[in-house]
Amino acid sequence: MNLATSYMGLQLRNPLVASASPLSYTLDGVRRLADSGLGAIVLFSLFEEQLREEEARRAQIVDGPAESFAEALDYVPAAVKEDTGPSRYLDLIERAAATVDVPIIASLNGITPEGWTDYARALQDAGAAAIELNVYYLPGDPDTSGRDVEHRHVEILQRVKDAVTVPIAVKLSPYFSSFGEVALQLDEAGADALVLFNRFLQPDVDPEALAIVPRVTLSNPADGRLPRTWIALLHGRVRADLAASTGVEGPSDVARYLLAGADVVMTTSALLRHGPEYAGVLLDGLSAWMRRKGLRSVDELRGMLAVATSADRSAHERAGYVSAVRAANSGGYVPN
Repeated sequence: MNLATSYMGLQLRNPLVASASPLSYTLDGVRRLADSGLGAIVLFSLFEEQLREEEARRAQIVDGPAESFAEALDYVPAAVKEDTGPSRYLDLIERAAATVDVPIIASLNGITPEGWTDYARALQDAGAAAIELNVYYLPGDPDTSGRDVEHRHVEILQRVKDAVTVPIAVKLSPYFSSFGEVALQLDEAGADALVLFNRFLQPDVDPEALAIVPRVTLSNPADGRLPRTWIALLHGRVRADLAASTGVEGPSDVARYLLAGADVVMTTSALLRHGPEYAGVLLDGLSAWMRRKGLRSVDELRGMLAVATSADRSAHERAGYVSAVRAANSGGYVPN
């Protein structure tokens, strides 16, 4: 089986990519992911808040002695010299890129235009093969218009594209009134890849503690239906590569995404549940499935079940909806 493929111009040995997770917090973790056979690794996200906090902390530690004793001016606590937070992240990129033989993709989650561009340059300089912009933006202000939210995404991409030369992927949510138009806007603005989709934190209410409880839950195969729908609709319509994210548990989920038109398939939950070595199970299962179907390469199967570019996409989705409802009403309901 020829599993080799490309993503944002990067040559990958296979289409399975480790998405951002705690598994990449250390160099040893990155090594385990690479040794498991993955095609590329997205490091855990670097948040602009972390950088701001570190800058403020360092300034306070360094400037603080000036207000106390003169002999303390030359004293710099060991904590300042440690590779923690953002400094450690850049060091991890540099060491990982020099250690493993798969592309290392940095993940950046900014909040200000300057934060996105300044730190994107730092990630590039540290040796990142590409940068994934993890656009985690929830417009909590009800006065914010949908068009403003869309423009924010495009502006972030354009600013970062102007600041760096490495490929840029945009990881975004499906919560737009017309996601297809947003995808086309980002494609026209120069996105090298679109990652579908980001899973937002959805806090819960604890009625006993009378408190809001933040919860991060791992995905399940049913979560893959929405991104597969949009990947199938966008395949052949955008220049940007399409990365699938969410709902990968077994080899069949990888195959489903590729059939829909994904260029690469990202996974976090399965690797967290079963360990980095589980990537080998996913890849072996994909190869076995391809062999049964008489498929010899990833390129041969990619997009086989995507929506034809000549099709009326709205009519296609409507027809699928009506068919599903009729099947359910006639006893054809299939539980997850």
